[in-house]
Formats: sequence, structure tokens, C-alpha cells
Amino acid sequence: MRLDRFLSETTPLTRSLAKRALKNGEVTLNGEPIKQSATQVDTQSDEVKLNGERLALVGLRYLMMHKPLEVECTARRGLYPRVIDLIDLPKVERLQPVGRLDVDTTGLLLLTDDGQWSHRVTSPRHRCAKVYVADLAEPMEGDAAQWAINQVEEGLLLDGEETPTQPAALRFITPQQAELTITEGRYHQVKRMFAALGNHVSALHRRSIGDLALPDDLAPGEWRELTPEEIASF
Repeated sequence: MRLDRFLSETTPLTRSLAKRALKNGEVTLNGEPIKQSATQVDTQSDEVKLNGERLALVGLRYLMMHKPLEVECTARRGLYPRVIDLIDLPKVERLQPVGRLDVDTTGLLLLTDDGQWSHRVTSPRHRCAKVYVADLAEPMEGDAAQWAINQVEEGLLLDGEETPTQPAALRFITPQQAELTITEGRYHQVKRMFAALGNHVSALHRRSIGDLALPDDLAPGEWRELTPEEIASF
């Protein structure tokens, strides 16, 4: 790997700032000052230091977060804080949400900088189940609840769509709170499914993705790294 790229991969420096640091003599390679940007670095054995501090490449990261309300799953700064603003890690801007949650939706959020792993989790072809708990504006019980369950099991044609949703599972916890399990990730899918049933979602929480459930001891805004077993479960 080129030395200037190595610096930009391991520090907040851009490539141009990395080249400036090299010209200023701030970088050493195996103890020797180096000023040439194109110098090759063996990332496994060479020792690179910037102003005396040893640098190391950031590997692939896999995290879970309990996403709180009014936090956005976006890279751009806007009206709300971003989920990456809650994470204290180097090169945090590389982390991408694995299936986004709306700003008004809470619950389990996965983040990674491993694009292939993210695709395995989100691809409809892999039919990874996602479980949501929705608070509803209007109660549904008796025949109305059973009708909704049947409609969801058969697949719903959402507004603006040409194909129905994949068969899903709906269970009513109370007349105004329901658990919905889906294997797709269409735009605002859960809210649109309940709209197709003539109702409105007033609050939404993602409980699990695949075999991975949100731990009870992970408070809103907190995060932790996934275990090797959790990563391999997808």
C-alpha cells in the first residue's frame, strides 16, 4: 500500500494532508523519516509513525446499536444527530447502517464497513427475518384483527407498488400493539403495510434481525461489537 494512502486509512488526514505531513518530515517508516508519498508499506510488518505515534489499519467492524428516537441513519448532517455521532471509534464515518431505521423508529440497528456482509443481511434473496413492534393509532381485534393477519400472510399490495409484499407474519400483542415479521426491506414497508390495512403506525421498534435480538441491557443510544458467533449467524 502506498504510504500516503496508508496515512489516510489510519488517521483523519486526507490524501493531500497526508502528503503535506510527509513533506514536513512528520512520518517515519521503520524509524526512518520518509517524504515520498509513493513509498510502499507492508501493512503486516512495517512500522509507520506520525509524530511519534504508531499507526495501524482499522479492520472490518460489526456493531449493534439500540437506536434511539430522533437520530438519523445518514452520513449527511441534518436536523438530527446521526447514529455514527454516538459511536466513538476511529474512521467511524466508514460504518454504514445495515438496513436503515427512520428517525422516529427505535430498536436494533446493525452497522458495518463490510459491504459483502451487509448485503447478506439485507438481500431479499436471503430472506432474513426482521421483527418489529408497532403501536397503532386504531385498535384492531376480533374479526378485524384476523382479517389483517390473513392479508399479511397472503401479501399486501402497497400504494405505488406493482407486486405484493412477500408473505409475512402478524401477531397482535394488544388491540393497539402488533408484532410484524417481514423478510423484505421495502421503503417504509412496515408503516405502508399497516396503511394498506387501514391503520396508522404511531410508534415503531425493531426487536430483532435474523437470530439476533436486541439485548435488554443495551440502553437507547448504546452500542457494542458483535461476537464472532453473531457475525457468522448471517
